[in-house]
Amino acid sequence: MKRVTPALALCTLLAAAVPSHAADQPAHRDSYGTKAVYAPEQGARGYQRAPAGFTPVFTENVSRHGSRSATDSEDGDLILALWDKAQTAGQLTGKGEEFGPKTEALLAEMAKIGYGNLSARGKEEIQDTAVRMADRLPSLFKSIAAKGERIDVVSSGQGRAVDSGNLFAAALGDTDPELKPLIGATRTDKDLLYFHKADGGAAYRDYIANDQRLADTLKSITDQPRTHRAARGVLLRLFKPAFVNGLGSADQVAAAQAVYNLYAIAPAMSEESPGGKGWGMQRYISTSDAAWFGYLSDVEDFYEKGPGFSDSDITYKMADVLLDDFFQQIEAKKAGTSTLGAELRFTHAEEIIPLAALMGLPGSTKAAKPGQPYTYADNPWRGADVAPLGSNIQWDVFKKGGHYLVRMLYNEKETAFKASCHPVKRGSKFYDFTELERCFGRG
Repeated sequence: MKRVTPALALCTLLAAAVPSHAADQPAHRDSYGTKAVYAPEQGARGYQRAPAGFTPVFTENVSRHGSRSATDSEDGDLILALWDKAQTAGQLTGKGEEFGPKTEALLAEMAKIGYGNLSARGKEEIQDTAVRMADRLPSLFKSIAAKGERIDVVSSGQGRAVDSGNLFAAALGDTDPELKPLIGATRTDKDLLYFHKADGGAAYRDYIANDQRLADTLKSITDQPRTHRAARGVLLRLFKPAFVNGLGSADQVAAAQAVYNLYAIAPAMSEESPGGKGWGMQRYISTSDAAWFGYLSDVEDFYEKGPGFSDSDITYKMADVLLDDFFQQIEAKKAGTSTLGAELRFTHAEEIIPLAALMGLPGSTKAAKPGQPYTYADNPWRGADVAPLGSNIQWDVFKKGGHYLVRMLYNEKETAFKASCHPVKRGSKFYDFTELERCFGRG
């Protein structure tokens, strides 16, 4: 079960409502944190045209795996054990009576596909993203096929990332049969795409395990009255007051956290629900309580993977290896030493979140000052925007003579590079590659 992350001062919880893309995901997408399901953030007709004379010659991406089941049954097991006791004691509410069988059905579907594996929705997210990539760059993939350039596919080696790479590659190949023999088998590079668990992440792992400031900050944020009120609010939807009162404070929080975690993962499993209509888990947690537990989830990800403390780069420095690879691929293309037409990478939130912070992507530019904890009120970082399931970063490379331009897409939205990088002209999303080398300190 995901650890309840601490929460600091009271904050304004609810951001503006975002339209739902899942059968059982309500308006407040932020409450799902990094379990939010994927949707492209820009329509196909809205992209800028490349400057005159420039044609696409290369594309590269890094993608989080698609929507998945929970990584284990711990949350369901915990809350169902409590539910059984309440049922025996006649202490279930009306909604509580529904909750047990529904949770059992959700767990059964997750077990069927395998804990931590891609759901049907996740597979579709990845395949659809591949098709949209091909649709955005038809002349590039036609040129790749004509020249016989290779398409490299690489993953972290973890099952859901491997499966995402395979599905993406197959869907891309289906857009043009001539591409299929050019797409390599998905290979593994743990140092590149699982760096938080590789040798390069040793200092980071020590920070997570032993940093006292981190531990104190997370504890102070979570262990406050708002968390305990929210926990009681969640449990009182399922159990009668006498039963809830018989639980210790810590047990109440743990049980409520389990309910929240099931709520958060349910949209990722929407196609496995009866009739594909969604699991309706939002019936068992109020909007405000879901928002609070979603905030706590974001707190943990912010301090453990994201911008973190303003006087430290320990959470994202290790993403250098991945950013370097983006540059090296283009440098090799420019030098004429690469035979690749595309480089496709598949990984996890633990890599996307620090890369976003390192690059200064929208929403990941502001760290928390020591003594001034992260809150929704004063920081734009949201897990649902930074690294939802299926999130991706893509660089498209365009050439005219010896001149190379790069356009970045973040969750398929044309996105400016950090403020110190200057586009080819005001308002453009195209950047001279030498300018990117300069502003990222590679020149």
